Amino acid sequence: MNDALRVALSETGHTTESLAERVGVDPKTVGRWLTEGRIPHPRHRASAADVLGRDVADIWPDTSRRREPVWFRPWQEIEREALCLRWFEPTVLPGLLQTETYARAVLGGAGLIPRGDVERHLAARIARQGVLKRDDPPQFTAVVDEAVLRRPVGGGEAMHEQLRALVAACAEPHVRVHVVPSSVGAYAGLNGPFVIATCPDHRLAGYLDNQVQGQVVSDPEDIAAMMAAWENVRGEALSHWQSVDLITEVAETWS
Repeated sequence: MNDALRVALSETGHTTESLAERVGVDPKTVGRWLTEGRIPHPRHRASAADVLGRDVADIWPDTSRRREPVWFRPWQEIEREALCLRWFEPTVLPGLLQTETYARAVLGGAGLIPRGDVERHLAARIARQGVLKRDDPPQFTAVVDEAVLRRPVGGGEAMHEQLRALVAACAEPHVRVHVVPSSVGAYAGLNGPFVIATCPDHRLAGYLDNQVQGQVVSDPEDIAAMMAAWENVRGEALSHWQSVDLITEVAETWS
C-alpha cells in the first residue's frame, strides 16, 4: 500500500473519488495507486500531488531517484533543498518549466536516450517540478535566449502549449523569467547552460551539463566565474514583464 498517498488523502479530506474527479481519472485508478503500488502517468502524478498540496517526491519517492542517472543524484538533492535557483539556458527551456509534451520531445528528439528509457527520464523530470509547487518553493529565476522561444521543439502545437504554460508559471511570485533578445550579439551565454543554487546554509553550488553527463561545481573560483557569467546574461536580458510580453507574443505565432 502507498501509505504516503493514504495519509495525504486523510489529511486533506479527499477520497479516492474526489481525487479522481480532480485529476480526471476513474476512481478505480486511484484505488490501484493506493493498494497496488502503481505509479501514475507523469501528468496524473503531478496533478494529484498539486491537488493534495504535496511534493510529487513525497508521495512517490522512488520515481525521481530510480529514474535519474547516478551522476545526477547529488545535484537533484541540492535542487530539492535550494533556497534559490538561478538557471540559464541558450537552447531549451529549463527542465523545471517544461511541459510534458515539450520535455518528451527534448528527451527523445536527439536519439541519445534509448526509446524505451525516454518515458522513465520524463517521469523523473516531471517529478522534479514539484519543487516549484510546494508550500515553501525556492526563488526561481531563469534566463533564456530568445532562440529557445522560436525553436519548434515538438512542433507548433507543443510550442504554443509550452509558451502558454510558461506565461502561467511567470504569474507565480517565486518564478521570474528573463529573455535575452536575438538582437544581442556575443555574450556569456554562448558558452553554454548552467545553474546556480543557494543552499540552506547559504553556500552556493553550481551545475554544468554536457552531451554525456552533468557536473556539480563547488570550487570557489568556479562559482565566482559562474556568478560573473550570470551577471552578464542577466544584464543582457529583458525585464521579467517585458519577457512575459515577448513570450506571449511568440506563443501566438505557434497557434
